Amino acid sequence: MKKIVFLFFGILIGCSISSLAATVLRGPYLNMATQTSVHVRWRTDVATNSIVYYGTSVGSLSQSKVDATLVTEHDITINGLSLDTKYFYSIGATTPSVETYSEGAAYFFYTLPLKGTDRTTHIWALGDCGNNSSNQINVRNQYMQYMGNKHTDVMLLLGDNAYQSGTDAEYQTNFYPIYQDSVLRNVVLWPAPGNHDYANTTARQNDHNIPYFDMFSLPANAESGGVPSGTEAYYSYDFANIHFLSLDSYGKDSNTYFLYDTTGPQVRWIKQDLAANTQKWTIAYWHHPPFTMGSHNSETEADLINIRFKFIRILERYGVDLILCGHSHVYERSYLLNNYYSSEAAFNLATHAVSSSTATYDNSANSCPYIKNDGQKKGTVYVVSGSAGQLGGSLLNLAWPHNAMVYSNRDIGGGLAITVQGNRLDANWVCNDGIIRDRFTMMKDVNNRQTIVIPQGDSVVLSSSWEGEHSWPGGVTAKAFTYVGSSPKTDTVIVTDNFSCLRDSFIIKKNAVTGINTQSSDELQVKVYPNPSKSGWFSIDFSSNFINVAQVKVFDVAGKLLFADKVDISSKSKNYMLNLTAYPSGEYLLSIDNHVLKLIKP
Repeated sequence: MKKIVFLFFGILIGCSISSLAATVLRGPYLNMATQTSVHVRWRTDVATNSIVYYGTSVGSLSQSKVDATLVTEHDITINGLSLDTKYFYSIGATTPSVETYSEGAAYFFYTLPLKGTDRTTHIWALGDCGNNSSNQINVRNQYMQYMGNKHTDVMLLLGDNAYQSGTDAEYQTNFYPIYQDSVLRNVVLWPAPGNHDYANTTARQNDHNIPYFDMFSLPANAESGGVPSGTEAYYSYDFANIHFLSLDSYGKDSNTYFLYDTTGPQVRWIKQDLAANTQKWTIAYWHHPPFTMGSHNSETEADLINIRFKFIRILERYGVDLILCGHSHVYERSYLLNNYYSSEAAFNLATHAVSSSTATYDNSANSCPYIKNDGQKKGTVYVVSGSAGQLGGSLLNLAWPHNAMVYSNRDIGGGLAITVQGNRLDANWVCNDGIIRDRFTMMKDVNNRQTIVIPQGDSVVLSSSWEGEHSWPGGVTAKAFTYVGSSPKTDTVIVTDNFSCLRDSFIIKKNAVTGINTQSSDELQVKVYPNPSKSGWFSIDFSSNFINVAQVKVFDVAGKLLFADKVDISSKSKNYMLNLTAYPSGEYLLSIDNHVLKLIKP
């Protein structure tokens, strides 16, 4: 307990100041969400206990979690939550004084959704962001404007998060003030370290004794999905139908192994993690890019060369869809690459790209999405997004841009906004002036062809294999289309997108004739008409040379017997009128000996 001693008229008076209100210096910010928990962190200038009030209504934070320990670094884990649920919260203290620091409608978090869920997920990826520049602030502002009322679900840091040396003081001035009042208070942060976070020193590479690991709570034990890595330096997690890997491309394991040392602990864990992964999408991110011609050169720098030659083929083999890096203070985006690990001069679009499309999906020439069908693992897009704070590639690099890149820009800063919706992934590079200068789209399991068999006269709802624009027969533009099988012939229904890139085909076969249902065997022939019957009267024609009495039964769709009768069909041909006028509209099953037909009363 601190005391200040004042001297009044020669008398010493001791005054305790332990009851002075604390000031929040950092946060609140959110780490390591799971389906049932989340970490809420903040820093105060004086030591207090920690309390988080929370609830599903902003006006009723009826639950709380308290840690009685007096600290300035507060890390509260809230457990026992419901999955995929929005909670509002406030932070505060009760000792040494009762305080509430941050509260209101802007302070909330979501628990993780059920793994594998097909839902819309918004991701923001920032590389080399923390330099407290006008570029950094403008990139943030334009992203917030781009998102509008949409919520960011996942925030990725691609390393070099605070310049120049990743010190606590640099994070305090260059990182937290820029984001804590806009995204950090309600978006879970999933960082990766860069060389500047390690202070660019060999000693820190080895001992990992850097502020980064003190200020973030990260899932070393697979708390958020994936396989346990045993370290916060690299980890994995699942969000909806996406599997993420955050990797460490600068720190070393056991003072020996870098990321590109394929026998080292990090790569051994990566193989185990990806082998166990069953998610639709896989995104990996780290700091040092395998392909770049910006402020760093992947043709001349040993760590970049080694990552390209030795490491990325492992990720491609396990079907990683998207790789995000920083380090080079530019923006570069590749084709859908496969089996390309050599020099820039050796790049061959015909052999090293699964598709030569730009994938901008904007109806420009050669712009259809990148498509991976039938569980295809082949094909990875590489993005360097290292200009969210630091900015500028070397103008002396005469090889700019890299041959494997569809789009490159070293003149303006930005961050990458990614939206995943089911089997569709869209990425937009939102620049510091609000302009989207690059975009690309990837899709999985589209352009399908399927055969559907329905009773003649029945309807069936057809659904396209993609999210986006649709063009069905008759001008229908929704994702779903209702087909009515009114004709006896086989029909083919085709749906396309608006840019002639996507096409699903549905072959519709019918097993009866509209209005007249027939079934026959060697002993008995049955014809029912009209069917459907709005009146509820159905005419049944029997024809048999062998059977004298037919058993007629009517059931509802749950199998309950509604009606039964015996019909004399001893004459060669017999007509029978079935009366269902007393029964409600719906579907019924007509059983006549071993024949079963569906009756429809609209």
